[in-house]
Amino acid sequence: MYRFFRSFSFRVKLAQQETSSATTFMEKQVTIFSFFSGAGFLDLGFEMAGCRVAYVNEVFEPFMDAYQYARQCLKLPEPEYGYYLGSAIDFVEGHQKLALTKLVRTARNNANVLGFIGGSPCPDFSVGGKNKGREGDHGKLSSTYIDIVCQQKPDFFLFENVQGLWKTQKHRSFYEENKQKLHEAGYITTERLINAIEYGVPQDRNRIILIGFRKEILLKMGIALDGVDLPPGVFPWEKYIIYPRAKVFSCPWNNKNLFQENSILECPEDIYEELTVEHWFKKNNVSNHPNAKHHFKPRQGMPRFESVEEGDDSKKSFKRLHRWRYSPTVCYGNNEVHLHPYQKRRISVAEALALQSLPKEFYFPNHLSLTNMFKAIGNGVPFLAAKALGLSIFDFLRISE
Repeated sequence: MYRFFRSFSFRVKLAQQETSSATTFMEKQVTIFSFFSGAGFLDLGFEMAGCRVAYVNEVFEPFMDAYQYARQCLKLPEPEYGYYLGSAIDFVEGHQKLALTKLVRTARNNANVLGFIGGSPCPDFSVGGKNKGREGDHGKLSSTYIDIVCQQKPDFFLFENVQGLWKTQKHRSFYEENKQKLHEAGYITTERLINAIEYGVPQDRNRIILIGFRKEILLKMGIALDGVDLPPGVFPWEKYIIYPRAKVFSCPWNNKNLFQENSILECPEDIYEELTVEHWFKKNNVSNHPNAKHHFKPRQGMPRFESVEEGDDSKKSFKRLHRWRYSPTVCYGNNEVHLHPYQKRRISVAEALALQSLPKEFYFPNHLSLTNMFKAIGNGVPFLAAKALGLSIFDFLRISE
């Protein structure tokens, strides 16, 4: 049985904090179809920004299980059009193509704004991943998502992926080819390389975000268009940035300290304490979180865990976080190991969820394997970044009122 916790008050509290633009769009019924949903971090951000998640697609059953469990714990309503456990390829050339078309038609009749959001699996474009690019099984799914958008033509879409897809010359041509398909399908696009830390996430995590709107909608809004990209300054990319990266990274952050188990270390001055690992561990009460005991145990004793200084994240694996600094990118594949700042162990699932800026009421079910828990966390879009992106889109579309 799924358990229910103090989530209703959490949902009400978040709803009360939203801006008037979000409230307006809730009234206007902004409907979201989500693809490659994982455990639902991106969806939760958009939902708390004021939209309605109506359809969810994920191919990996443990992630779908985690998604459904978290929604029930948070007392969030079930997606109106349900879940589809299966490959996104089915929507392009398989038996789900017609079914999706019918759902999109129904959604258009029941909503003022229809959006698709998705972050296809990224290891084929990651510097630390397989780097197979468009030829990789995961890499091909980026094109699949673009094909879904071009076929179904939602009012807007959001595409998220690792910066390697956008910055690496080897992969950039593939990215531009997919943009060209979107432009030919009638979309005007805008893009930005964001860093999650800009939105209050305690993590240095760069991601490319591509957003597109149907051209006819923009023309109705009175936006002057000259080409296939939104004019500079039209989309409010910076409106919900709280911590400009130049200021964040110029702070006198602690570098390294000798590791001492259960040591005491005062927070230094002149840093953003709210962006630190320790702040989020306390904020989410990670010691008492239902996933607090979920962490990998060392197979070969403790010496290696004790030899790494607090804050030494210079190596690919066995990076020890610093309590008074932000975390490196939360990613636990390819033998990447993050160690607790002042305990002789790897970080827990509860702590990793905090570093993704998720609310403390977000839990994973106990029956999920540790590997799948950490994989879901590493794959997810940080919650506060997702929420800011959702609010930015809604504020932009508010011009049409």
